[in-house]
Amino acid sequence: MEVKVLSAKFDIADAHLLEVAKQHGAYATLEKLFAMPPADVIDEVKNSGLRGRGGAGFPAGLKWSFLPKGLDKPVYLAVNSDESEPATFKDRYILTRDPHLLIEGIIICCWAIGCHDCYIYIRGEYTTQRKALQKAIDEAYDAGYLGEKVAGQDFRLDVTVHRGAGAYVCGEETALLESVEGRKGQPRSKPPFPAVAGLYGCPTIINNVQTIASLPFIIANGADAYKAYGTEKSPGTHLFGISGHVERPGMYELPLGLPLLEVIDKVAGGVWKARKLKAVIPGGSSTPVLTPEEAATTTLDYESMAAHKTMFGSGGIVVLDETVDMVRLVKNLIDFYHHESCGQCTPCREGLGWMLKIVKQLLNGEGTTADIDLLRELCDNIEMKTVCVLSAACTMPVRSYLDKFRPEFEAYAADRAKTEAA
Repeated sequence: MEVKVLSAKFDIADAHLLEVAKQHGAYATLEKLFAMPPADVIDEVKNSGLRGRGGAGFPAGLKWSFLPKGLDKPVYLAVNSDESEPATFKDRYILTRDPHLLIEGIIICCWAIGCHDCYIYIRGEYTTQRKALQKAIDEAYDAGYLGEKVAGQDFRLDVTVHRGAGAYVCGEETALLESVEGRKGQPRSKPPFPAVAGLYGCPTIINNVQTIASLPFIIANGADAYKAYGTEKSPGTHLFGISGHVERPGMYELPLGLPLLEVIDKVAGGVWKARKLKAVIPGGSSTPVLTPEEAATTTLDYESMAAHKTMFGSGGIVVLDETVDMVRLVKNLIDFYHHESCGQCTPCREGLGWMLKIVKQLLNGEGTTADIDLLRELCDNIEMKTVCVLSAACTMPVRSYLDKFRPEFEAYAADRAKTEAA
């Protein structure tokens, strides 16, 4: 099942170093790239069907084409390496094991969109990853792959690493821009969208690390070679981080479209300790949970996830066995998102705290079935009532746990306990 497109150099010793990376094909696409007009590069990426790997799944080439033409302003590229979604750990592999793949992808993207300044926004806690990335950037400058004349061409490109300060909300693209500009990381109202008015008020493309790292393969081998993997509407490969209660947790590169349970069983070794499967979180903590019955008919692609009323997300698959207490899980989930709210919007700032209080009351034996109904109602009233989707990242999964595992919540309700006792 596993394939080697993004991860081709992950298991090669010292592949993070330029000398070794070049021995295995790093920067080999640049001669072909600079012989292509930028518009042709955009068309090739469009034709590949590459979708954004940060979670939303928006077509990358189409996003690039939204840049306005003829403006007397610079164009910027911001690479989102914040990776703060719980259960997500795919991008860190690229940053530490093959950072030159990312840099090569940045060159490709910047040539296509006419960009000369790129900012890589990296999660503040990623100290090891930042050091590896910065060393690779320094090597690329020294070798002439970055700077005034990229690979000897009349094309300047400078790349700057910008460390975040540990705020999950800065994974939201406009909060990321605010942080780069030196302000508090709070999402902006849209429109205008970043492609029109982004960094410093200029047209800006924001793409995830994995999205950008997919570009060298597409340019080297063509759109059809990329579409040979995956499905018609979800082509290509993806780095899946599988964690939780499985025998072989880890990061695996797989073509899109594989059956979810088959991947859990054959790739990750199945549910550990011979226990039963209770649920699967399909794409990071913000995605609605799947029951075993739902997971049995789900495939790893955007369309199947949507059909099951969940999301592909970041590809962070979490397997939950029969011992998991869903109420305690939901308490931890709400606690995280409440803590990470930037506080800009009242429904998020106050509503998530209210939800957390209710779940804590249930766990302490002080809640009622009416509180469970109120918790469900709060999900509906908070979701999509805010500037960004951080609150929805909490309410969507919480609603799914309430709907699919309500008896577990009711078991904690004090009034139910009294009724059963009577």
